[in-house]
Amino acid sequence: MSESKATCPSAANCPSGGDCSNCGQSPEDLRIREVLGGIPRKYVVMSGKGGVGKSTVAVNLALALAQEGKGRRVGLLDIDLHGPSVPRMLHLDGKRLATTPEGRFVPMEAGPLEVMSVGFILDAPDTAVILRGPMKIGLIRQFVAQVEWGKLDALVIDVPPGTGDEPLTICQLLLGDPGAAAVIVTTPQRVSEEDVSKSVDFCNKLPLRVAGLVENMSGFVCPHCGGVTDVFSSGAGERLAAEYDIGFLGKIPLDPMVCAGGDDGMPFMALYDDNAPSKAFREIVAKLEKGA
Repeated sequence: MSESKATCPSAANCPSGGDCSNCGQSPEDLRIREVLGGIPRKYVVMSGKGGVGKSTVAVNLALALAQEGKGRRVGLLDIDLHGPSVPRMLHLDGKRLATTPEGRFVPMEAGPLEVMSVGFILDAPDTAVILRGPMKIGLIRQFVAQVEWGKLDALVIDVPPGTGDEPLTICQLLLGDPGAAAVIVTTPQRVSEEDVSKSVDFCNKLPLRVAGLVENMSGFVCPHCGGVTDVFSSGAGERLAAEYDIGFLGKIPLDPMVCAGGDDGMPFMALYDDNAPSKAFREIVAKLEKGA
């Protein structure tokens, strides 16, 4: 038997007998399709610009999804290859991946989350990741195909800002998947409008369904009285969602505890249950569950 027959995950049911030279798809292609096809819901958390708290949203959204159902397992895939921050946010910085006997990576566990990030294969947190386009594409494909994800109820994918190699690669792998959607993160300022439009246009051109828009840093939560003050424009997220005909998922206020939790490796949704940001994440998940 050739090597392709031995390694192809679909060899048993393949009309070509596992001979990938007659198949048109590589074993990796078939493995990617098998992995993603086994996950009911996939959310790509993206933004048109940096600094909007996208990784914070991705981490807490993944935890909120897991908390909505007893025994749920949620995957968190960090493909911000040049600036991976998910390991620190989950107190996993410095951890190194184990492998299965088959040579696949075992994702890190963080409570109900299965986590994969380039940060787990770096020598040190301050190591520069210097990659060109083809190497990025290959690494992202490996993160899907060569990780032993196990049974997941959902997968949250944190992508770097913009519309470059990383978001394009993962979104192309999800094309035609009815369980896949984008969650676009913005801030309340009017200057964010152009960045939102780029993200929406990106999804429309692929195409990838947009689940909706999240307005992060929406008002400031006073640490003394708990009141919320609009520091930036009010209602910009809802206006943009209406303008671009996408769903509005909710507003996440700026709370000092959210920032402190990310820096200390204790994400907000793992610590607090009854304040404005945690309620906002639960409301966002409720809309996603309804297919928003």
